[in-house]
Amino acid sequence: MKALLQRVKRAKVWVDDQCVGEINQGILVFLGVEKGDDEAKTRRLCERVLNYRIFADADDKMNLNLRQVQGQLLVVSQFTLAADTQKGNRPSFSNAADHELSTHLYELFVGTAQQQGVVCQTGQFAADMQVELINDGPVTFQLSI
Repeated sequence: MKALLQRVKRAKVWVDDQCVGEINQGILVFLGVEKGDDEAKTRRLCERVLNYRIFADADDKMNLNLRQVQGQLLVVSQFTLAADTQKGNRPSFSNAADHELSTHLYELFVGTAQQQGVVCQTGQFAADMQVELINDGPVTFQLSI
């Protein structure tokens, strides 16, 4: 399971010209589910995202996590994160989990964040989405479990 994190000032996700998710300061998470991922990995990755210290403290050091800055979370499914890009000129998606598992673990990730009291918005699973964001920094990290 992979999560691409972007620290944002604000972000929105659109489907068919309708905004389906929107946050202010926080983290935009692109979430990729791979074969072999399970509920334990999903919960562990969610905890890492919520506790990852990527926000500046009073000394302008990255020492604060999402909760400490009362930030918001926008979670967007992105199966392309599971791509194998090691060879050739076309990515292979053979590592991506099937639709049923991906849907379940995506929803579990979102639900786990919400249970922690985090304001969490989402894209629309498996839809063609347009993502609009203002990356703060820019700050981008990839986490894998």
